[in-house]
Amino acid sequence: MELSPPPSGLEAEYATLFTTGCFHFLYELISTFDEEVDQILQLRASRKANLDLSGDLPNFLESTAHIRRDPVWRVFPIPLRLQKRHVDIGDMAPCDTQRLIRALQSPAQGIQVDFDDGNCPTFYNQIKSIHNVMQAVNNQLPDVPHISQAPVLMLRPRAWNMVEHNMMVEGKEAPGPLFDFGLLMFHCGQTLFEHKSGPFFYLSKVETFTEARLWNKIFVWTQQKLGLPVGSIKATVLIENVLAAFEMEEILYELREHSAGLNCGIWDYSASFVNKFGHRQAFLLPDRSKYVNMEKRFLRSYMDLLVQTCHRRGALATGGMAAALLPQATHTDSHRRVLASVKRLKLLEIDAGVDGFMVYDLNLIEPMQELFRIHTRGDNQLHRLRDDVSVTPEDLLSMPSGGVTLYGLKYNIAVGVLFINAWLSGKGHFFYRSQVEDSATAEISRSQVWQWIRHQTQLEDDSRVVSRRLVTDLTKELMMELCALCHSVMAKRRLHTAADMFLEVVQKRHFPEFITSYLNQDHTFLSSQNTGQEEVLETDGQRAKL
Repeated sequence: MELSPPPSGLEAEYATLFTTGCFHFLYELISTFDEEVDQILQLRASRKANLDLSGDLPNFLESTAHIRRDPVWRVFPIPLRLQKRHVDIGDMAPCDTQRLIRALQSPAQGIQVDFDDGNCPTFYNQIKSIHNVMQAVNNQLPDVPHISQAPVLMLRPRAWNMVEHNMMVEGKEAPGPLFDFGLLMFHCGQTLFEHKSGPFFYLSKVETFTEARLWNKIFVWTQQKLGLPVGSIKATVLIENVLAAFEMEEILYELREHSAGLNCGIWDYSASFVNKFGHRQAFLLPDRSKYVNMEKRFLRSYMDLLVQTCHRRGALATGGMAAALLPQATHTDSHRRVLASVKRLKLLEIDAGVDGFMVYDLNLIEPMQELFRIHTRGDNQLHRLRDDVSVTPEDLLSMPSGGVTLYGLKYNIAVGVLFINAWLSGKGHFFYRSQVEDSATAEISRSQVWQWIRHQTQLEDDSRVVSRRLVTDLTKELMMELCALCHSVMAKRRLHTAADMFLEVVQKRHFPEFITSYLNQDHTFLSSQNTGQEEVLETDGQRAKL
């Protein structure tokens, strides 16, 4: 087992985390399950190849129909601390100590402690993040409530597709999710359990019930190793892939001793259609800025089915994150307009029966909690079984009508470039046009640009075809705008590098499955980690302007 030296400035935190006992635990955890993680990824590739070769579409599985038809089984009872989670804080990258402290001081019911979509997995960030969580759990952060009284921590390790470059186990890089999960459980699991506040997790990018089965095996093994009762760990699975939407009951069933429910979001899920079927003309996804929202048939059906599935099995159903940022001036038309828009969209989710959802802006917590107080009764909506819902495969696979606008194309290019720029700066999310953008929005942005080039889609505005030349020209225009806001040569150079990498991604012959995997394996990103955290701090000012 090999581990990289500590990142500069985190020598004490590194020593606190990587004790002899922790090393032994991580070695056993990773060596026990490493082969099965590889099998999961190989099965994904095999299924994708079969779909491509056959032209088939996903359907509800015949082999597991007995699970869906059995009306009796339920998940284990939901712990008291999870029964009322109307509003969680999303995209909470725990390496940001001050934001973590503000989140712990907030009136939110929960915090998505995010090592995935909202986080950039540099070694510095991972060590800082896990140490900050450890301090929060042990009440060592200043001016925050006791962990039993603070918003509940929903720990979100990286997804299966991510590796940890800084740890080698038996000659192989460690799976990112096992690195994160192992450290969090070893240092925080027992304390969270003793205070009836966990350990609770979000599981990202799960595609099939066999992947849920692997997580369940990992939970059982870990609880036995750490002396925790079976069922101590609870997990919410994010249904972020169209294939998983056909296996939601099976996913709950595999995790029934450890399930806290399922979560639905819009952008990773929408991007998965391009991932799995993007080369097919029938699955051309129109401009997301104009034609894609939770009111569309394919997304509404997915949310309705998720709520129905969860509630009939005694599990919680949670919605996605409101990415809007409220203007700081509270008594303005713009503030009222943004708040009204968020309320309208989140009320759709409440009406569908969700038990909670997320916000990024802490100033949205109380207005959204007020929505739940007005429009629901009790701690959750488990009583709403949604017997009125009957979702077919056609409902889940129906693409919305619509075209492509120049505005939407330029917006997608900007989000893609700026996300890569953020990663090269050591940040997992950024702000653009009064919204927070993370890997989920970067995923749908670059996916749409790739697909529109592939299908030579015409713009609604002027009938120009979306081509490599057009995307390159628009990217150059964007660079002129953005570089004018950069105040150092280094920042401009980084932005140009991000633009080059974005153009490389959207012009690939074969669609790169995840933008995070692509970047995480890229030499440019890996070498950028060696330039030190001083550069990251230097860029904070202009990044806010971008």
